Amino acid sequence: MAEYANIIIDISHEKLDKTFQYRVPEQLKEKLSPGMQVEIPFGNGSRKTTGYVVELTDAPEYDVEKIKEIAGLVEGSISIESQLIALAGWMRKNYGGTMNHALKTVLPIKQKTKEKKQRFVTLNLDETQAREQLALFEKKNHKARARLLLALMEQSPLPYEAVTGKLNITASVVRAMKELGILYVEEKRKYRSPFGEAFKQEKKRQILNQGQQEAVDQIWQEISKGNPRTWLIHGVTGSGKTAVYIEVIEKVVNSGKQAIVLIPEIALTYQTVVRFYQRFGERVSILNSKMSAGERYDQFERAKNGELDVMIGPRSALFTPFSNLGIIVIDEEHETSYKSETVPRYHARETAIQRAKMAGAAVVLGSATPSLDTYYKARQGEYELLELEKRIEEKPLPECEIIDLREELKQGNRSILSGRLQELMADRLKQHQQIMLFINRRGMAGFVSCRACGHVLKCPHCDVSLSQHNNGRMVCHYCGYEEIAPKACPECGSKYISGFHAGTQKIEEIVKKKFPEARVLRMDFDTTRNKAGYEKILSSFANQEADILIGTQMIVKGHDFPNVTLVGVLAADLSLYVSDFHAAERTFQLLAQAAGRAGRGRLPGEVVVQTYSPDHYCIQLAGRQDYVKFYETEIECRRLMDYPPCGHMLVMLVASPDEMTALLSAELLGKKVRQAKENGKLSGLSVIGPANAAVAKVKDIYKKVIYFKHEDYQELVKIKDVLEKFVSSHREFASVTIQFDFNPMNGF
Repeated sequence: MAEYANIIIDISHEKLDKTFQYRVPEQLKEKLSPGMQVEIPFGNGSRKTTGYVVELTDAPEYDVEKIKEIAGLVEGSISIESQLIALAGWMRKNYGGTMNHALKTVLPIKQKTKEKKQRFVTLNLDETQAREQLALFEKKNHKARARLLLALMEQSPLPYEAVTGKLNITASVVRAMKELGILYVEEKRKYRSPFGEAFKQEKKRQILNQGQQEAVDQIWQEISKGNPRTWLIHGVTGSGKTAVYIEVIEKVVNSGKQAIVLIPEIALTYQTVVRFYQRFGERVSILNSKMSAGERYDQFERAKNGELDVMIGPRSALFTPFSNLGIIVIDEEHETSYKSETVPRYHARETAIQRAKMAGAAVVLGSATPSLDTYYKARQGEYELLELEKRIEEKPLPECEIIDLREELKQGNRSILSGRLQELMADRLKQHQQIMLFINRRGMAGFVSCRACGHVLKCPHCDVSLSQHNNGRMVCHYCGYEEIAPKACPECGSKYISGFHAGTQKIEEIVKKKFPEARVLRMDFDTTRNKAGYEKILSSFANQEADILIGTQMIVKGHDFPNVTLVGVLAADLSLYVSDFHAAERTFQLLAQAAGRAGRGRLPGEVVVQTYSPDHYCIQLAGRQDYVKFYETEIECRRLMDYPPCGHMLVMLVASPDEMTALLSAELLGKKVRQAKENGKLSGLSVIGPANAAVAKVKDIYKKVIYFKHEDYQELVKIKDVLEKFVSSHREFASVTIQFDFNPMNGF
């Protein structure tokens, strides 16, 4: 039973970085929990205000004699702020960081920008009075007043700018008519639209096939019985998962509840969103990183005010302030972008399930290549598994050819395009069919090295190589450091120094040279920097204004181009040999998703996978689109090593501007945990490290990591709690940053 409560005052107005401490009265000790709204004395005198409990503690932060007591609980339903604060408390406990970090994550509505206002002119007379007044104006030859009154009799209210602009009425005329009581002027909040003027609603209904309809029926049957669960829809590429989501969401919305749809940022395109807009119209909105702060703020305000039913967006859309949430859908749930890389390092999937529990809502996860974690839980019965085994209209999956690049080299082909891929590209161009070429690297970027001595040019502030760009400069993609590319090696003086080019720009050059008649589009981070970058390129390709689309992984995320009959995967194994236990899983997912872009229309598709590792099980099984076999093979590897999902892992980052401080701090924290293990308090725990992080220095900050592995997630949470407390109570850690990452997806 905690003695004190840390409380945040009136969230809508106060800054988030300040909490106030109050004593918990005896009668509330059993009732109080984080997120609850309470009434408290605030400031001098008898003034009372409301606040939200963010944390319960036994440690007073200042003189106990001066700590005031909570006056009481605020009765009534739990507001959406309370629910989100309780969620922040859960995130802080399960992922680390401070309560302020968690609050700033779940309450993005705090990023308030200046509201846009719009004025309207409204008629204040009934029809008879208006006709009499119009006759009077015409009699007195008051042309401007008569013109405005006539316009208001046809349409009221009218935007003020239309009155002064199109009708050419002066402000003095409006003011005079207002004084006569003929009209009144009111100011209304104007929301910034994320869709723009071009978005049109047209009610379209897709006829579901048997598999889709069965999935909808199963999910809705449980929701309608008040039995929300977590479902995983495992459907092959092109099986129509989005249509299932829309159908279920419509039923949820018709029952008076709201829906959140999470989509990876790079798949959040016009093509995806238009399907939802056609069904839900103005009651649907979107969030994405290209929107202005004002646009984002407006969407959260609309949701809070009950003006929206569906919010679509990346990870941050999970915290949309819906007060009656009915369902959360996470499409392409395997995507690594659902894991936050900033504190708190939460996973949107687990956080969505927790929010759904609080709201009594359902969760639907969907993917053609589910993450091993999700599929493992579905196999264990923690989630309900639904399979969509056939494409829409039973279109066949594409044929896949695996090309051994070692053999190409033996035959004298030094091009990045294999002989077979070139042959098929020529055939498709002849038949006016479209081609997609996928590579998981971007731009001209690549490390710069000397071919004489092997020296690699590195960033002076980070432990990474510099990347060469086509403007003749080398850039560090971690801190932004730039320098001009040298003409000679600074180590040995050799002139044979250059970048390793395997990016999208280089491939674009090769393709244009080989197929000069082809219209080529390139889609990567550089070509999609501006706000409408994705949509412009994708709509051009969808309208068949280009023959070949070259791109990084963003081109393989859920897009549907019926005329694409050939997909070429270049350097398929670039992601296979990175030092990450997810490497095989990520490679399989990328290849299977890329292959799934072919043959989605009436014509069959073909896929060419170019690789130096043609016999690797993940490449062979991706070629056959055999997810289940891949899962069974990979899960055995994970089980042998106690890697997630068969066990759990916690990574602790220790960072400092001084390398020795970082190392000694990491060793001290590792020693504390090892001692607890030796004393029998942490049986079954593995401790590895400290070691250098994957990138050991960034912006002159040295980074060390320690790995903890245990079969019980909550045991790792306890270790995190103990270490956080130890660090905060010892001054020697003042210059050290500590971060935690549970079941890491990208690491530090």
